Amino acid sequence: MRARLAGDASFRRYERITKGGESFVLMDAPPAHEDCHPFVAIGKYLKNQGFSAPEILNTDFENGFLLLEDLGDNTFNQVLNKNPELEKDLYCAAVDVLVALHGLKPPADLSVPGDQTYKLPRYDQNHLFTELNLFPEWYLPEVSGKSDETWVKDLREIWQPLFEKVSHENSVLTLRDYHADNLMWLPGRENIGKVGLLDFQDALLGHPAYDLVSLLQDARRPFNPELENDLLGYYLAQTEIQNEPAFRAAYQILGAQRNTKIIGIFTRLWRRDGKAEYPAMIPHVWSLLEENLKHPVLAEAKAWFDDRVPPAGRGQKLV
Repeated sequence: MRARLAGDASFRRYERITKGGESFVLMDAPPAHEDCHPFVAIGKYLKNQGFSAPEILNTDFENGFLLLEDLGDNTFNQVLNKNPELEKDLYCAAVDVLVALHGLKPPADLSVPGDQTYKLPRYDQNHLFTELNLFPEWYLPEVSGKSDETWVKDLREIWQPLFEKVSHENSVLTLRDYHADNLMWLPGRENIGKVGLLDFQDALLGHPAYDLVSLLQDARRPFNPELENDLLGYYLAQTEIQNEPAFRAAYQILGAQRNTKIIGIFTRLWRRDGKAEYPAMIPHVWSLLEENLKHPVLAEAKAWFDDRVPPAGRGQKLV
């Protein structure tokens, strides 16, 4: 028996296949748009390190199919919708996974079937700027009615010194979409195995604050600011970060970059791809970005945003 599963913002599609009392997940990643090799390489690495990435049971790279272990239906969001009192337990477990992951030296190369290797890219300034530019490319024309090349130039001048502050010689494996819709609750497993990992094919080598921001400033789920601060402190206490103020500044810089990018992506998903649900999410992401911009290190960036999109217009509905 086959049943369609919820997808994501990519071209990938998923089906649950049930046969003889067992179930599996079929990932359909069209080769014209997707490459399965990174998912396999990173998934096997995570599995070998004791993390609950789905076991890869079979591959068809030519046609873009992967047969995966079925981790069930209990995403963090599903569990917390029914049992909100478990929020702190689940999020502490998710932070524990990051602590363990960031304690590992990431591999330079990962192996994939066919005696090939996959080299993890770095989350360098080019990546960060490319993502940041989605905001002036897609969102600003929608709210201003025009496109201005100086927007990108101004952004680069403002963000260049900020990105220099988050360059990290001892980079970690950064999963990039580490949030409640991509994390599974597996209470029958032990320690870091209790958190199942779904979406990691776009992983890079980056700053350890990035996935923490992705988790605690979830674009799709409101989060208690007090709990966010508590969990940030919980992470810092376990990792023994030497320069806590610098880490907290990096957390806000990367949060601002990520939330700016997401506003652009959500606009593109709506305008280009016809996904009507995304504009309604943008005001929440604006609220996250506004919190980031309160940090003194982002004062110049805040002035730029206030000039282009005054606070009163940030709840404006895209039409």
